[in-house]
Amino acid sequence: MSVTHYDYKVRDPQGRFREGRVKADNETAVAEKLMAMGYVPLEVKAAGAGLQKEISFGRKRVTMKDLAVLARQLATMIDAGLTLMRALSILSEQLENPSLREVLAKVKTDVEAGHSLSGAFANDEFNTFPPFMISMTRAGEAGGFLDVAMRQVAETFEAEVKLRSKIKAAMTYPVVVLVMAVLMCVGMLLFIVPIFEGMFTELGGTLPLPTRVIVVLSGAMKLIAPITVVVGVVALLWWRKHRNDEGVRNVIDPLKLRLPVFGKLFAKIALTRFSRNLSTLLTSGVPILASLDIVADTTGSVVISRALDDVRTSVSQGDSIAGPLARHEVFPPMVVQMISSGEETGALDSMLSRIATFYDEEVEAMTEALTSLIEPLMIAFLGVVVGGMIIALYLPIFSVFDLIK
Repeated sequence: MSVTHYDYKVRDPQGRFREGRVKADNETAVAEKLMAMGYVPLEVKAAGAGLQKEISFGRKRVTMKDLAVLARQLATMIDAGLTLMRALSILSEQLENPSLREVLAKVKTDVEAGHSLSGAFANDEFNTFPPFMISMTRAGEAGGFLDVAMRQVAETFEAEVKLRSKIKAAMTYPVVVLVMAVLMCVGMLLFIVPIFEGMFTELGGTLPLPTRVIVVLSGAMKLIAPITVVVGVVALLWWRKHRNDEGVRNVIDPLKLRLPVFGKLFAKIALTRFSRNLSTLLTSGVPILASLDIVADTTGSVVISRALDDVRTSVSQGDSIAGPLARHEVFPPMVVQMISSGEETGALDSMLSRIATFYDEEVEAMTEALTSLIEPLMIAFLGVVVGGMIIALYLPIFSVFDLIK
């Protein structure tokens, strides 16, 4: 077997992220070597695989909904008595997403070569399968309940898809209205105001203050608009490339939680993900320290990730989970008390599931309330902005006849 260079990303015992490159026969050997050194492997890929991924144009993205369907169907087939190989063979031909079919065909080949299903998931060069799914699969294989583990993965991913739909429902309307308002204002300033300005100049006289302000903004917009478009495109491209960088998230995530109204929504969403994912992992028998590492990367908030670093240190020293959480404001006293109660009674996974259900309902109620509140506010905003510009343009018409005389 040929020796290859592999790039890796790990979390060290102190919770810090590290990157490096090693020589090994395969990715499994790299992971085993890193775990023997006390690291938690987060990503292992052949050197240069990232470049191959970047230049693979036209590849359809695999969504969480696709993975939920895969896990649900795999669980059903295994529960019905089909062998793993037969189930993978059927799914690699019948799944709707062509990229996922391609990946699953490679997974099937790896399993035929003697790899475990979790190992085949981890070896995927496109990182299609998240660490949560890989760990759940590994736990199901070790405990002999792969069908149950896959069903739990499907339920968790389906809940995440539903949660994201709620967020989109709350954000879509205000974003669309805001974009429309901006485009209408820019269009009026660039194309309509200059026509009125020429007419006002021919008539002479002094323009009202609101009209003069609109005219000045129109002249400035001719210079600002091209610069704004260029800066916006560059900022968008930069954001898509660097939004998951640790330094960027260290700044953005705390700010998101401090936003008026929406900050509470983001906090509840993060708590929902934290409690649901940790509950699922613990229920499936994944070790507590490994579960905390996985959950830290799935909440979508670096604030909770930092809190879980403290929890991991506490648990590794034989202390409780609830203690470190109480020191972080993002965890309400109710959550801390319920987790503490779950630890004392030995029903932590059940208590976390109840927390997830509670905050899931809270998110749903809050998104509905926000949608009901934002709709009239955005309509009023649109009316004030656009209506104000129209009024400013028509104010001089009241004195047109005086100017003509």
